[in-house]
Amino acid sequence: MAPNIVEASLVLDDNSNIREEPKVPTSHRARRRSSHGKRQRPSRARQIVWRNVLAFVYLHTTAVYGFYLLGTAAQWRTVLFTLVYAHLAGLGITAGAHRLWAHRSYKATWPLRFFLMICQTIAFQNHIYEWVRDHRVHHKYTDTDADPHNSRRGFFFSHMGWLMLRKHPHVREHGQKLDMSDLEADSIVMWQRRYYIPLMVMWCFGIPSWIPSFFWGEQLYVAYYVTLARYTFQLHATWLVNSAAHIWGMRPYDKNISPTQNLGVAIVSLGEGWHNYHHVFPWDYKTAELGNYGTNMTAGFIDCCAKLGLAYNLKSVTNEYIRRKAQRSGDGSHTHGGVWGWGDKDTSKEDIAAVHISHHKES
Repeated sequence: MAPNIVEASLVLDDNSNIREEPKVPTSHRARRRSSHGKRQRPSRARQIVWRNVLAFVYLHTTAVYGFYLLGTAAQWRTVLFTLVYAHLAGLGITAGAHRLWAHRSYKATWPLRFFLMICQTIAFQNHIYEWVRDHRVHHKYTDTDADPHNSRRGFFFSHMGWLMLRKHPHVREHGQKLDMSDLEADSIVMWQRRYYIPLMVMWCFGIPSWIPSFFWGEQLYVAYYVTLARYTFQLHATWLVNSAAHIWGMRPYDKNISPTQNLGVAIVSLGEGWHNYHHVFPWDYKTAELGNYGTNMTAGFIDCCAKLGLAYNLKSVTNEYIRRKAQRSGDGSHTHGGVWGWGDKDTSKEDIAAVHISHHKES
């Protein structure tokens, strides 16, 4: 998962809409198979983005004070409101930017897409278009220089250090070649992209600071610092998917790639920690072999939306195919190239044939 809180620029390059999709170089595939557990030295001089460094220093300093106020001065209504608001922001990333827009693992009606767009704006991890572009590049070129948060460069880099440095040229090069036509055809995504800065300021910081103060008399400074604490916690919950879930945990579906199954990450990220499964089957809306909703709240949310007719064409993988895939990958015979999700032209016919779509609706 690839959030980008304050990249060097919030404006996309003029040539970001080129649609030729690159083939995965053979050297990248080979490097990806043998990469986990090996530290990679940076292939070029680091270029620090000091604006981002200073922003993180301020954010984490104020977040510590915000957590202190949350436990000592904030009203119980403020605490409850913060928890609800945090879950809304989380769903904006997991059910929205990630599973809906990045991987196209299900489809959503206009009202649900608009709701998830607002929730994703609350999360402030850059607009949907850029979030999706970086995440698709991450899946296509995992653990190479084209991966925005290459885990071979260590825990800190893949967790948050990548946001303090200029993007590697390969990230920009391959990101500009990805097919983003589906997002460009989505009026909600493009509207958010156009008005992102004022929308983000309002929904991420303004509204959650104003509501407690206006409706139940919370002190404004308390509401503001609690908002910063909530935002900081959510950033780290998302970043753990990029870092911890690429380093620690089991790899039952493919032992030759870095993503792992990490229970702790799944809990704090609303179900995004079953990462080995997700990288093998990126089009599965559950991002896991779902046993229950206890560690995958996002899957429960999507299922509820499907029952209400708001979500449809939910893609998943049959149990038999999962078993066969795990057996093949377990003995080292895995040859499946990286794909960003449903619609990637490099997806094999066998993988496409194994997809099950529930709540089907023509669109």
